[in-house]
Amino acid sequence: MGNTRERIGAAGVALAGGLFRIVLYVCVIVLIFWIGKSTYKFGYNVFNQQPMSPGEGQEVTVVIKEGTSVYKIAKTLERKGLIEDAKVFYVQELLSNYHGALRPGTYLLSTAYSPNRIMGILAGDTEQEGTAS
Repeated sequence: MGNTRERIGAAGVALAGGLFRIVLYVCVIVLIFWIGKSTYKFGYNVFNQQPMSPGEGQEVTVVIKEGTSVYKIAKTLERKGLIEDAKVFYVQELLSNYHGALRPGTYLLSTAYSPNRIMGILAGDTEQEGTAS
């Protein structure tokens, strides 16, 4: 009779171990899909530059002080409603022709401007419109 108990106990442990593995595999698969989805969405937002509001938009004055980092500039733009996500803008700036060229000053920007146009204005690109001083 003791032998039967040991067999049942060993079978229960094996079953529990198998269930644990299945649950672990399902969790890993869900995590991989979640990471993939988040990464895809972030990349899509980086390369799919859209203005916050189509059409006329709303004009907003932004002051950039000397020595302000690109990420702080992005946070200011996000807070003012000019961009959707500061992290996305930061990566867009890294990949753009305006990398390292954003300058301090007072700017008149519109919610109808794309992030690339905003970067051009902040970099002093003469082809862009909307600078105040």
